[in-house]
Parts: sequence; structure tokens; C-alpha cells
Amino acid sequence: VHQKTRKMRFALLGSLLLGLGQALTVMPPLSKTAEHLPLAHKAMAFFDSSSDPFFAVQTSIDMLLEAGFEELDDMQPYSGKVVPGGRYFYTRNKSTLVAFAVGEDYKPGQGGFKVIGGHTDSPNLRVKPRSKRSAKAAQAIQIGVECYGGGLWHTWFDRDLGVCGRVFVRSKSGAIQQKLVKIDRAILRVSNLAIHLQSAEERKGFSPNKEDHLSPILATAATRSLSQTEGSNDSAEEKEGKKNDEEGKEGTTKDGWTEYQEPLLISLLASELQLNITDIVDFELSLFDIQKAALGGVHSEFVHSGRLDNLASCFLAVQALVECVDNVELLAGDEDINMVVLYDHEEVGSSSAVGAAGPILGEAVDRISAALSKDGNVSADERDATIHRSFVLSSDQAHALHPNYASKHEKSHQPQMNGGMVIKRNANQRYATNGVTALIMREIARRASLPPVQEFIVRQDCGCGSTIGPLISTATGIRAIDMGCPQLSMHSIRETMGTCDCKTFLFVLFCLCRLFLIFLHIIVTSGLKLFKSFFQYFREVDESIDQ
Repeated sequence: VHQKTRKMRFALLGSLLLGLGQALTVMPPLSKTAEHLPLAHKAMAFFDSSSDPFFAVQTSIDMLLEAGFEELDDMQPYSGKVVPGGRYFYTRNKSTLVAFAVGEDYKPGQGGFKVIGGHTDSPNLRVKPRSKRSAKAAQAIQIGVECYGGGLWHTWFDRDLGVCGRVFVRSKSGAIQQKLVKIDRAILRVSNLAIHLQSAEERKGFSPNKEDHLSPILATAATRSLSQTEGSNDSAEEKEGKKNDEEGKEGTTKDGWTEYQEPLLISLLASELQLNITDIVDFELSLFDIQKAALGGVHSEFVHSGRLDNLASCFLAVQALVECVDNVELLAGDEDINMVVLYDHEEVGSSSAVGAAGPILGEAVDRISAALSKDGNVSADERDATIHRSFVLSSDQAHALHPNYASKHEKSHQPQMNGGMVIKRNANQRYATNGVTALIMREIARRASLPPVQEFIVRQDCGCGSTIGPLISTATGIRAIDMGCPQLSMHSIRETMGTCDCKTFLFVLFCLCRLFLIFLHIIVTSGLKLFKSFFQYFREVDESIDQ
């Protein structure tokens, strides 16, 4: 019996080894999958670092500085500082970024601007100017927040929330400085109401009141009375909070701002920044989900993360610009200016000094063109020629086909995750795409040997969103196209897009099963390749089309 069992085991082992050997003869090498992993993980690190527009800009700046970009002072003339072959960036409000590289063959009036546009903001909860909000009956210490943009607010309940943003600090000299702060731990939470306390009507549909039900809990008032003695176990933040709270009651800290702030929050910020609480004079703070980005799906073909709309486009745009300027031959023969503009305030309409409806891109064209001209002047004729030779690739996430709600999608325009970039169209100009701009991008993809781009239009019985493309074209007269990576759960606290990163164990699994793994085009990689190809092939394609 034992001898027979051993024979069966050897036969099974031999069969498995034979199957593995046969599979290896037809399987692509692991490197074809593994080569995409560094980029995917780099994108995920970007998402985790960019918890609000200020941090999205700072994370982008870190990438640019590493690539040798030079920061310009936006309040000083560019003349004598911008030269052909140079690479530069500047910011507005620390929440909007402009980065560009000048082709060595650029000549005013003969070249144009090849621009990739995106936005740094996402729907979130923001701390109110007067943050103090306490529920006396519940003995809860809460923070007052307001909704920014059109979020799926029910997804913010029962999540571990941190806080980030910028804090205005008064130095010893009296000057006001800005400091970024990020408290990446679960200090806040918006809790659901237990089902047992809900009425039958409330259980039918979850519809929280944004003013009453979205205020997060920071602490309980009971924690302040647990230990009143000198040798208590209070944290530094709690001790400072008590002190500041008492000062507020006594009226010794009344400056029109401090007395309206939650003392524990101010103390926490001061502790994090290693400041005195009296140094803090204002702030702009946002809440964020502290859960990190993760790969998902049985084949790791998904990235789950907060703020994919529109951090995915921000990362791809900056990474594409960095990689293009590292190509010495490409920049040496380029007669255009390669540019990335990442705007703030897209989620609330873009109508601001740092939004896409504002003057940022038009000013950039004028100032950079003047700095590169011989006498610092560009004629109206030269400016118009530059505008008409320019192009904006407006990149904002697109709606992938949702398998549970397929009826919400137009039948012939159903983008798939892991299927490549998506061209977005709307006959009523909610998107900037037209026949020529779409053809230009399809032709660029063809010449770069990239997969065909996908197409999206909204159903006629559904409302259509919009983005920065039409606003930029209206403000500047520059042609534009609206594109993006397909994703699910747009405007949720946690969204999903495609990656199809197949790890080693999946490769072995498919080998053992004698299956050939067909590698899907990775969204992150496809987007990056298309963006790089845009900088490389645009001028050639644009001049080949009768317009």
C-alpha cells in the first residue's frame, strides 16, 4: 500500500513539473509584468503623500526638484531667467502648480505650448474658519467642518480620519509664515447612527444632514475630568488644551480668532509643528482618510485609493514631463514649450485666481514668451500665432463601466478599466473635445504604437459633468481635449482604477494551471506613455492634419 502511495505521489509530482515546464515555454517572462511594479508603487506613494492640494503641489515639487527643475519667483520678472533648454516651475497659492521645459529650438511666434492640465483638489471635508463645535449633551468635543465639492458624503462615515493643510504662524520677528502640517493618524471620526436607533423611514435611504451629521468627534469631554491631579497621564496636547480652554473662559486670549477655535485642535497643531499655541494665527485644514493606497483584485489589477480624481492625472503629468526632459535628444530638437498646469478649485467650478477659469495659463504664455524674446516684447501677431500653435490635454478621471449599474452607461461608449485612456466628448460642449483634437490624440497614440484610446459620452437622460478643458479654451483660445483614466466610485472617499499588476505568485499559479496569462495594458503605464508621446509627437501630428 505504501509503495503504491509513493508511486502515486511521484506521478502527481511529475505531472505538475511537466505542466510547469510546458507552461513556461508559452508564458511571457515575469519581467514583462514586474517592470510595471515600480511605477505603480511610485504612483501609490504619490497618492498617499498628496492628502490635499497643498501636499499634492509639494509632492510634485519634490519630483521636479529631483529632476533638476528650477523654481521661479512668480512675483519677479522672468526676463533673463528663462532660456531655451531650461526647466522651471512656480506655484500660486501653494495649491496650483505650473511646470515647463523650453525646447532648445523654441522661437517666439514659431513654437507653441504643449500643455497637460489637471487639478489638485478633490471633494473632502474642510475645517470651518471657527472650528469649535461641541455637543454639550453628548459631552463630545467635535470639530466644525463644511463640505467641499460634490462628494459621496455617506462614504465618510466610520472612516479613520486625519487632518492636514497649511498653518499660518507668526515668527518672533512678527512676520507671518506658512507651514504644512499632516497628522496622519485617526484623530477624527464621523460615526454612523446605530440601526437600532433609526426609524423605518431612515433605514430606507441614508440621507445625512450635512450640517448636523457630518461633524467629526475629536475627543470626549470626560477625558478632561478623568485625571485632574498634577501627576495625571494627560498627553501634552490635552494639557495644553485645558490651559488654552481656561484662558478662553477667562477672556485672556481674545483676538477675534483664537477664542473661536477648538483648544485641543490648536494644541495638537502646535505640538505637531513644535510651536507655541500663541504662534498660530490661522489655518486652512482638510480631513482625509488615513488608509493607504492598495493593490486590489485577484490579479492585483486595481488600485484602491483616496483622491484618484484627480491625483492620478497629476502624477502622470508630472512624471511624463520629468521623463521627457531627461531625454536629451527630444528636448534638443523641440521647438515648443512642454508644460504641466495643475489647478486648484476644479471641484467647485474653477472660478478663482488659481482655478482653470482664471488667468494662470494666459499669463504663463505671455510672460514666458516675453522672457524668451530678444527685447522682452512679443507682438500681438506673435502671441496669436503662439496661441494657435498650442494645445491643451485636459486630463481628468473618466467613468469606467460599472458592472452593477451597466444601464447607467451609453451602450456604445463603455470604457473599461485596464483598457487605456478615455477621450471624453459632449455635443453641448461640457467637454472641450472636437473632431480635430480627438483625431490628434488618436494619431499620437497610433504613431507611438499605443493601444487605441477609448471613448466616453454620457447617456442623454443623464446629466453630464464637466472639467477644466472648456474653461481653459474659453479663457485662452487654445485648443483642448478632455481625457482621463477610467475609474469607479468617483467622488467617494476611496476610489478604484486599473493597474493589472500581476505578482509572482499569480505567475506561478497560471503556470501550474497551464494557462497563458494575457497581460492587460496597465492604466498607469498607458497613461504615462500617452502623455510622453503627446510631448514628443504633437507638433508632427498637428501639422499633418488639414485644419
